[in-house]
Amino acid sequence: MKWPTPELHTARLRLRPFTDADAAPLYALHSSAHVLRYWDSPPWAEPARAQRFIATCRTIEEEGTGARVAVDRVSDGAFIGWCGLTSWNPDFRSASLGYVFDAAAWGHGYATESAHAVLRWAFDTLDLNRVQAETDTRNVASARVLEKLGFVHEGTLREDCVVNGDVSDSWVFGLLRREWHPTATPTADHQDRDQPASRPRNHHPGRRPDMRGRP
Repeated sequence: MKWPTPELHTARLRLRPFTDADAAPLYALHSSAHVLRYWDSPPWAEPARAQRFIATCRTIEEEGTGARVAVDRVSDGAFIGWCGLTSWNPDFRSASLGYVFDAAAWGHGYATESAHAVLRWAFDTLDLNRVQAETDTRNVASARVLEKLGFVHEGTLREDCVVNGDVSDSWVFGLLRREWHPTATPTADHQDRDQPASRPRNHHPGRRPDMRGRP
C-alpha cells in the first residue's frame, strides 16, 4: 500500500511533501545542537545528510511505510520544521509519530497544530488503531504537545538512548483510534518554550520494528 504524501493546510501552516529546495533549511535545522539536544542522534555534520533525508522521505512513500511533510508558516512562507508518520504496520494497524521544529518557532503551538493535521489525515486515510510517540524525559514541552493531541503517557524506557556519551530515558506515549478527537482544536501554550520534538526510533534490539523509525 502506497501512501501519497499529502499537502495539508491549517489556519497558520502549510504541510507539503519535501523538495530538493528544502535541503539547506533542513540541514540548518538538524545541524543545530540546541534544536537536537533531546534527539536520539547527534546533529548533522555534513550537508549531504539533508539530501539523504529527503531521499528517504521519497523511499518510505514509495514503500508505503510512512509520510513526512515539510511545514511552512503561511504568513511568510518560512520553513519551520517537519512532521510525519513512519513505521506503518498494516497488520498491527500502527504507526509512529515524529516531528522537529526550529527554535525560533517554539512556543507558538506549531508542533501541535501540524501534528493534529497529520493525525487527522492519517486516521481518515488509513485504518490506524494506534499511533506511538516517544520523547526525552527532559523535554517537558514535547510531552505537553502529545498530551494536547490526546496521547496517553504509557511508561518510561530507562536509559534507552545514548548520544555522545549522554545517557537518557524516554517517555512512551500512545494514541488509540477510540481516543482520537478530530474536531478538537489544539491550543498553543506560549509558556512551552522548550523544544517540541518527538523522536521515533527503530534501531534498538528487542523492540518491535513497526513502532520506530529514525529519520
